[in-house]
Amino acid sequence: MAILVTGSAGHLGEALVRTLRAQGRAVIGIDRVASPYTDRIGSIVDPAFVAQAMAGIRAVLHAATLHKPHVVTHSRQAFVDTNVGGTLNLLEAAAANGVGAFVFTSTTSAYGDALVPAQGAPAAWIDEDVVPRAKNIYGATKLAAEDLCRLFARNHALPCIVLRTARFFPEADDDERRRNAFADANLKANEFLYRRADVQDLVDAHLLALDHAARIGFGRYVLSATTPFLPEDLAELRVDAAAVVRRRVPGWEDAYSRLGWRMHARIERVYVNARARADLGWRPRHDFAYVLARIVAGEDPRSPLAQAIGSKGYHAGAYAGGLYPVAD
Repeated sequence: MAILVTGSAGHLGEALVRTLRAQGRAVIGIDRVASPYTDRIGSIVDPAFVAQAMAGIRAVLHAATLHKPHVVTHSRQAFVDTNVGGTLNLLEAAAANGVGAFVFTSTTSAYGDALVPAQGAPAAWIDEDVVPRAKNIYGATKLAAEDLCRLFARNHALPCIVLRTARFFPEADDDERRRNAFADANLKANEFLYRRADVQDLVDAHLLALDHAARIGFGRYVLSATTPFLPEDLAELRVDAAAVVRRRVPGWEDAYSRLGWRMHARIERVYVNARARADLGWRPRHDFAYVLARIVAGEDPRSPLAQAIGSKGYHAGAYAGGLYPVAD
């Protein structure tokens, strides 16, 4: 009996297949794109392909998706077909085949407008109790897929875990203003304070979710680097983020000064992974302090797994406005 990984040619999918193979575990990678980590080529939109791929599968890691950078290049219907219809096809086949665990890779982007606090309000403390308010078709379809997972856990006794992952892509930022305002390494280091994760930590969480799915039944979890911030910091983060970082991570200013880096003036949201750490026993290693120490030591702050995978991009080519023709 094998573990099925969808989106095996993608960044997270490849990371999952690499890790499972290295552990000597039976794994089948599927994707629309050929790759060294794809065993069967086909689309999750095709129910017949999914049914065939599900034969002999004991657990599913569903990472295949259309992403935010595809919002401009793909139709809304394509998002519905892939992110909702494809997930439904996988759930139907998993339930029919008696699969023991189904882990769905969702996104913190699903929170949408809930990530932006009102003018003058404290920074948003983003945990699983925050009610998402999708702001684009990407977020809307990921939320719909999450609810399909909940229904199959409820109505078909299929253990399902939803993992809302923070950003982990190695490419330059998808926001042109941020790309122009910060050096890429500086920006990514800052994000480990509140909204970024290393792919190795995400892989660890996915495998732990497989182990705990039967016990949990259904659960949703935020996956991001462990923040040094506390709820009492939220008001100050909106007006003077550097002062809060100075209090929570002493010594960062000297390191930033030597690197020629700078901190965000304000931070408007903080992703909180406490529930995933408590329920799954997850212990993410890559946080702001870890990343900063590696950079100061002249080392690559990325995990060996992230380094091995490298950058994949989202489109076949570049665009006039950059790599990401993305609309909000």
